[in-house]
Amino acid sequence: MDSNAMIWFRKGLRIHDNPALDHARRGCKHLFPVFVLDPWYLDPDPAAFSPGSARSGINRIRFLLDSLADLDSSLRRLGSRLLLLRGDPATLLCRVLKDWNIKSLCFEFDSEPYSLARDKQVTDFASACGIKVFSPVSHTLFNPTDIIEKNGGRPPLTYQSFVALTGKPPPPISVTYSELPTVGDTGEYELLTVPAIQELGYGDISQEEFSPFRGGESEALRRLKKSLKDKEWVAKFEKPKGDPSAFLKPATTVLSPYLKFGCLSPRHFYHCLHDIYNSVGSHTSPPVSLVGQLLWREFFYTVAFGTPNFDRMIGNKICKQIPWGDNEELLVAWREGQTGYPWIDAIMIQLKKWGWIHHLARHSVACFLTRGDLFIHWEKGRDVFERLLVDSDWAINNGNWLWLSCSSFFYQYYQIYSPISFGKKYDPDGNYIRHFLPVLKDMPKEYIYEPWSAPLSVQKKAKCIVGKDYPKPVVAHETASKECRKKMAEGYASNISGNKVASQKDVLRRKSQDDNSQASSPSKIKQRRKAIK
Repeated sequence: MDSNAMIWFRKGLRIHDNPALDHARRGCKHLFPVFVLDPWYLDPDPAAFSPGSARSGINRIRFLLDSLADLDSSLRRLGSRLLLLRGDPATLLCRVLKDWNIKSLCFEFDSEPYSLARDKQVTDFASACGIKVFSPVSHTLFNPTDIIEKNGGRPPLTYQSFVALTGKPPPPISVTYSELPTVGDTGEYELLTVPAIQELGYGDISQEEFSPFRGGESEALRRLKKSLKDKEWVAKFEKPKGDPSAFLKPATTVLSPYLKFGCLSPRHFYHCLHDIYNSVGSHTSPPVSLVGQLLWREFFYTVAFGTPNFDRMIGNKICKQIPWGDNEELLVAWREGQTGYPWIDAIMIQLKKWGWIHHLARHSVACFLTRGDLFIHWEKGRDVFERLLVDSDWAINNGNWLWLSCSSFFYQYYQIYSPISFGKKYDPDGNYIRHFLPVLKDMPKEYIYEPWSAPLSVQKKAKCIVGKDYPKPVVAHETASKECRKKMAEGYASNISGNKVASQKDVLRRKSQDDNSQASSPSKIKQRRKAIK
C-alpha cells in the first residue's frame, strides 16, 4: 500500500464497469486519475467550414467537456479528482510517470491506429522504467484479437460469420465504490479545471443551435434507464425500422455518443438488455434487435482492427477500387445543405447543428453523395461525418461508408435511396424540413420535397424563389442515378478483371519465390508448383 498508480482516461469516461480503474485502485497508496487534452483532436482550426478543430466539430468537443466535468464530479464524490493536462499525450505521460513515481499504469485498450501508436510509445517507456502496465479490453464486448484468431488470423467479413465466432461477453464489474485512494503530490505541474469551450481558443461561438444531447456518465445512465423502462419497446425493437424524420423524440436510444466516449459500458448495456429479454420472453433477435446493434458495433471494430488501411480505398484489400469523381463544388453543396433537395439538405443541416442524425438519414445522404447521385468518393463524406458527428467512431464510421457506397460488405449498388420519396414516406407534411430549412417553412406540403416543381406564384407566396432563396437541384436525380449505376457497374467489372490479373501475378510471384528459395530441392519445387496450379 505504498506505491502510486495511474488510471489514464481517454475513452472509458466512466466509473461503472471500468476494469482499468478497478485494477489501478487496488493495492496503491495514491491514485492519479489523468486525462490529457490532445491538440491532435482539439486545437482550433480557423480554416474549418464550421467551428471546431480539424478533426472534431464543436458539438463533439462540447460533449467531451461535459463528459470530463461529469467524471471529475464523480471522482470528487469518491475523494479523488480528475488531473487534467494539455499537450501531446505520449510526451506528457512519459514525464509524469517518472515525476510522480508511478509504479502501475492502467488504461483501457484502444484499437484505433492513432491510439495504438500513441499507446505503444507510452507502454514502451513504462516498461523500460519497470512500470507495470495493465490495458484491458472494455470499450468493446469482445477482444478483436481473439475473434480474428478464432477465424484463422483473418477478420470475419460478414455479420453472420462474426456472430458465429462470439459467445456471451464477460459480465460487467458489479463493484461500487464508496471511496478511491487519494491523489498524491503532483509537484509543479499545471493542472487544469475542465475548461469552457471558449477557453480552448474557439472564441465567440455564434452557431444558432447545438446538440441537445449532453455528455457524461450520469446522462448516459439516465438515458439508458429511460430507454429500458419500456420493456415492450426494447423487446420489439427492430432496425432498420424507425422514423428518420423524428427529431424531437428520436426513434432510437441515442446511446451511440455515450458508447463512443465510454460514458456507458457496452457490457452493462448488453446485460441490461438480456435481463429484459429474460423477463419478457418473446423478443427480436440479431441483427435487428438492440443486442444486434451492439454486435454490429463489435463487427466493425473487429474488421477495422484486422484490416490494414481500413479507412481508405487504396491499399484496402476488402474495398472495391471505384474511380470516384472529385467535384469540389458538388461536395461543398452536399456538406453545406445546398443541393436543392430539401430532404438531403435538412439532414445535413441537422448534422451541422446537432452533430447527430438518425441512421436512415445517414444512409440517405451517404448514398446521395456516392453511388446514388453525385458519385463523389466515400472518403470525402467520411471526413465530414468524422468531424461533425458527436458519435463519430473511427471503425463504425469507416465501416458504414464502405457499406453505403457499396465499396465493401454490401454490393447491391442499384438499390438507391430516393432524395424525394424516401423522406416523404415518413414525413409527408415535411415538418422535419420546415424545422431545419426555415426558408421552406411556408412551402405547401405537395411541393416541400420538390420545391422547384412549384409554380412561381406558389413560390412567391411561400417567400421562397427557387434559384434565389433556395438552390435549384445540383443534379437531376433520375438521370444522375442512372449514370451512377452505369459507373458502378463499370467499376465492378474493372475490379473483377483486375482481381484476375492480380491473381495471375500473385501465382507468378510465388512461383519465383519458390524457385529462388528452394532451388536446391527440385522435388519440393514440383510439389509447390503443383499445389499452386
